[in-house]
Amino acid sequence: MSLPTSAAVVTPGSFLTLHYRLAGPAGDIINTFNDKPATLSLGTGELSPAVEQRLLGLEEGTHATFELPPGEAFGERNPEMQQWVARTLLAKMGDPDEHYAVGDVVQFPTPDGTGSYAGAVIESNETAVRFDFNHPLAGQPVTFELRLIGIL
Repeated sequence: MSLPTSAAVVTPGSFLTLHYRLAGPAGDIINTFNDKPATLSLGTGELSPAVEQRLLGLEEGTHATFELPPGEAFGERNPEMQQWVARTLLAKMGDPDEHYAVGDVVQFPTPDGTGSYAGAVIESNETAVRFDFNHPLAGQPVTFELRLIGIL
């Protein structure tokens, strides 16, 4: 006689395999449902704390959709996160002949060189390019859909 087994449940630090979709008012930002599933570990900053909170207690196999109000998932938009970067510095960091168009997303190395962060071009002139380093969904309502495939 075997005992009934219960489904695994998401707890802090869980390692997850899942399909997920993050969308704002303009549509999907990330959607893995038509590709390979994602693997991530809770508590490592791969998802925002507000999104991770929605996962806690869910069972393996769950398919759910959460609506997060504006600003909850990725904070409010911060005007100080919009910065001008001199074209001379951009040329030193990458291709000196690069052309930057509004909407382009550019990766920048972190000061310690171990990671990167992204900024979206919002304006430019002959000497500098203005980037918005806010998360694209900052200050926006967010739809978070997931299907939990596995929990370790």
